[in-house]
Amino acid sequence: MQATACAHSNIALIKYWGNRDHALRLPANPSLSMNLGGLFTRTTVRFRDDLTADQAVVDDQLLHGAALARVSAHLDYARRLAGCTLRAEVISHNNFPAGAGIASSASAFAALSLAAATALGLQLSERELSTYARLGSGSAARSVPNGFVVWHAGSDHASSYAESIAPADHWLLVDLVAIISAAHKAVGSTEGHRLAESSPFQAARVATAPARLAECVQAVLSRDFERLARLVELDSDMMHAVMQTSTPPLLYWLPPTLAVMQRVRALRAEGVGVCYTIDAGANVHCLCLPSAVARVRAELLAIEGVGAVREASTGGGAWLESVQR
Repeated sequence: MQATACAHSNIALIKYWGNRDHALRLPANPSLSMNLGGLFTRTTVRFRDDLTADQAVVDDQLLHGAALARVSAHLDYARRLAGCTLRAEVISHNNFPAGAGIASSASAFAALSLAAATALGLQLSERELSTYARLGSGSAARSVPNGFVVWHAGSDHASSYAESIAPADHWLLVDLVAIISAAHKAVGSTEGHRLAESSPFQAARVATAPARLAECVQAVLSRDFERLARLVELDSDMMHAVMQTSTPPLLYWLPPTLAVMQRVRALRAEGVGVCYTIDAGANVHCLCLPSAVARVRAELLAIEGVGAVREASTGGGAWLESVQR
C-alpha cells in the first residue's frame, strides 16, 4: 500500500498565530492564504508489514526523536480511521528551504496527509483532508484546497477546516521570496504558537482578525491590490509585534529583512504593485502584480543580505502523483 502526493507551500495573507487548543491545533483566529505554485513538497508513504516502527526521511535526512514522533502521531490518525496497524516508510522532499519561514510544514503535512489517507484506501473529502492535515501543522489545512484559501477557526476538530474562496486562476499574483536565511529557525512555529498568549497584544490582534479577514477576502475577490497590500502588511506587522512582545520574545527579523520591508514600501509609494508579508522567519514574501515582477526582483537582489529570490505564482491544491496497492 503506497501513494505519492504533492502539496504547495502557502503564504498567509491574514495570519495564523496562536491556538485555542494546542492538541487539535484549533487556531485563535481564522486566516486567509494563497497557495504558492512551484514551491512544493513531494511525499511517498508506503505501509509495510516488515517494519516494527515508522521510518521517515526528509530531504535525504533520516528523522529521529521528536521529529519522527510527530510524523508517527500523524500517521496514527489515518491508521485508526482505516483500522490498520502497519508501520510506514515515509520519503519526503521539499524543493525550497525547509524550516526558514516558507511554510515547509504546511506543504509537508498536507502532502503526508493525502499520501497516507490514499495509501490506506480512505476516501476523505477535501474538508476532511484539511482537518486531518491541520493536526500535523495548522497551516497545512490551507495547502489542501486550491488557490486562495480561508481556514475557519471552528470550535472543534470537524469545524476547523479550510476551503477555497477563489481558484488559482482567479487572480495571478506573484510571490518573490527574498531569501535572507535558509537556516532552520531556533524557535519553530509550534513553540511560537504557545508563546502567543504571553504577549499583551495578542488579544487585540485576535479580536480584530475577523474584520481584517473579511476585508481581505473582498480585496481578493475584487482583485483590489491596493486594498490587499494595506491589509496584508498590517496583519503581518501585527503578528510580528505579538512575537516580539511574547515571553520570551521572538525576533525573527534580520537587518536585511528590515531593508526589504522598507524598500517594498518605497516602491509601492512610487506606484509599483508590491507589498510584503513575513511568516515565522527572516525571509520576506513580496507579493507582486505581474507587471512589477522584473522591477521588484532587481530591487531585491540589489539589497545586501538577500542571497536569492524564489518566485512562485498562485498555486492549486494538493494532488496525487501515484497510487500502488
